[in-house]
Amino acid sequence: MTLRLIMALPLALILFAAPLKAADYRIDTIASGLEHPWSLAFLPDGRMLVTERAGRLRVIEDGELLEAPVEGVPDSFVRSQGGLLEVLPHPEFEQHPYLFLTQAVGEPRANTTRLIRGRLDGNTLTEVDILFEATPDRTRPVHYGGRMTFLDDGTLLLGLGDGFDHREDAQRLDSHTGTIVRLDPESGRAPADNPFVGRDDALPEIYSYGHRNVQGLVWDAQTGILWSHEHGPRGGDELNIIQPGANYGWPVATHGVDYSGAIITPHTSLPGMEDPIHHWTPAIAPAGMALYRGDLFPEWQGSLFITSLVQRHVRRLTLDGTRVVDEEILFDEVDERIRDVRTGPDGALYLLTDKADGRVLRVDMPTVP
Repeated sequence: MTLRLIMALPLALILFAAPLKAADYRIDTIASGLEHPWSLAFLPDGRMLVTERAGRLRVIEDGELLEAPVEGVPDSFVRSQGGLLEVLPHPEFEQHPYLFLTQAVGEPRANTTRLIRGRLDGNTLTEVDILFEATPDRTRPVHYGGRMTFLDDGTLLLGLGDGFDHREDAQRLDSHTGTIVRLDPESGRAPADNPFVGRDDALPEIYSYGHRNVQGLVWDAQTGILWSHEHGPRGGDELNIIQPGANYGWPVATHGVDYSGAIITPHTSLPGMEDPIHHWTPAIAPAGMALYRGDLFPEWQGSLFITSLVQRHVRRLTLDGTRVVDEEILFDEVDERIRDVRTGPDGALYLLTDKADGRVLRVDMPTVP
């Protein structure tokens, strides 16, 4: 693929030179043998954390995957899309060595998304507390959401899914189904300034609603924009900018159709509902998302990176404020389902491949001969 690198060349050469080849990165395997890795996080001491959907939290230390998983992680409901999902360190981890984890819990006909917090002590999770469980339970083990991010005010956002069979509930405010919730990370309760606090017909944790299955959630502190993406059905995958209290339309407004080919709704847009900033039809099945603010690849500065499970690559979106002005396919040479993408503290990009023998990949600058 072509990276469109902008070099320090005279303007005439930039205008008339042949396109540059995108051999300006290399991809190395950092770890392998992971069972459907789902989420990746970095600790200040250089360790990396990886969740396996099978219910394990793993540690990569000094470039090596430790054989023993972290002890003390509560059991997850591992079925279909369910299991251990996101890991997110406290934003001031050195002073507050806590991890936030999302997981599926319950049983086949009654399961939901849970948020827990625990203190990481060596290779053990201690002081584990349940902060939040989405209500009501769902009857199928799919569409859990599970992605998290912190806002500048220290509150925690968690994206949830519609449980597939309960999509109409995404328009209800008395259900967490198909919502993004905003929580106090200490108590798990709704902050007093959440948009629906005080309403008898609404759950106070809800921050936005009308979502199908939130799989990417990124807060850009530099611009103050909260980016989110979600799976559509056949088509209609969405990239959204989240506003408190807003309705994002699912399932009464969507660009997608049902898996059977049936029309879900005749509407792609409706008054009082937020339209996506960008959508993908046919679907790409977006998974992880990262905003690049590193120094290693200046040409990627400010881009959104979104992984595609179905098409087995990463999309780089060039932004102009709140607009997507260009889209580029990268890393299709990996040819595996890519579940997560993260910017490392070293400025490299890190990818997780979603399979029974999954890998952690590092995208770095090529070695100079």
